[in-house]
Amino acid sequence: MSSARIPLVAGNWKMNFDHLEATYFVQKLAWLLRDAHFDYKQVEVALMPTFTSIRSVQVLVEADKLRINYGAQSVSVTNQGAFTGDVSADMLAHLGCTYVIVGHSERRKYHPEDDANIVDQVRAVLTAGMQPILCVGESMEERRKGIQLDFAVGQVHDVTRDLSDEEAEKLIIAYEPVWAIGTGLVATPDTAQEAANAVRSDLRQTFGAKVADKVRILYGGSVSSKNAVELIGQPDVDGFLIGGASLKVDELAKICRLTLKTVTSRR
Repeated sequence: MSSARIPLVAGNWKMNFDHLEATYFVQKLAWLLRDAHFDYKQVEVALMPTFTSIRSVQVLVEADKLRINYGAQSVSVTNQGAFTGDVSADMLAHLGCTYVIVGHSERRKYHPEDDANIVDQVRAVLTAGMQPILCVGESMEERRKGIQLDFAVGQVHDVTRDLSDEEAEKLIIAYEPVWAIGTGLVATPDTAQEAANAVRSDLRQTFGAKVADKVRILYGGSVSSKNAVELIGQPDVDGFLIGGASLKVDELAKICRLTLKTVTSRR
């Protein structure tokens, strides 16, 4: 990866952990990384708790001056009003969130969120001063048809085509092949690099090299300490969006340490 891009290891907790469990997890993760003399300037660490746990995470992070960032798993496209159950971008920003996941395959499948809604979410997150983590990736059906790269790039392009250069460079893109999420299957390092490179090439064509070289592209899909080193070693893979492994604090800390060791050995 480019030395200009700081790797990001982000844990997506999905619908797991109440606020007490979340607090314990963050405390232990911070302790494990502190014990390992972890350098947050070289690798960024972020967690995406449930809505009910964000405030507890905020209080802990601020009180103990932790260097772990945090964000939300979804966001409403509206600011306020009669939208029962929705949470606005401004509300998340006031809780100190840095990131918001947008367009995760589970949100697309179960709610569902369409392309137009995802574009509006990205705009809402950017307007509130946070960074969207835009999830893209193909199902096994698209992969069997051989259109996986066109599919993933198309999902990115649907969002970026109406963004300015300044907005686009704040995006973080997570390539998460749907067939690899929670299945134990994982894309090979070459597959992850091929997809990340295709996305970056599209960004370069749309916005130019300056923007394309700034955008971080993460890989997600059954990431573990067993495959993290090979994946982060790819030139266009700038970190991870981790699901299941992010629920095990020792495993997540190990992935963070391996990521740091790999990227610093190349600098």
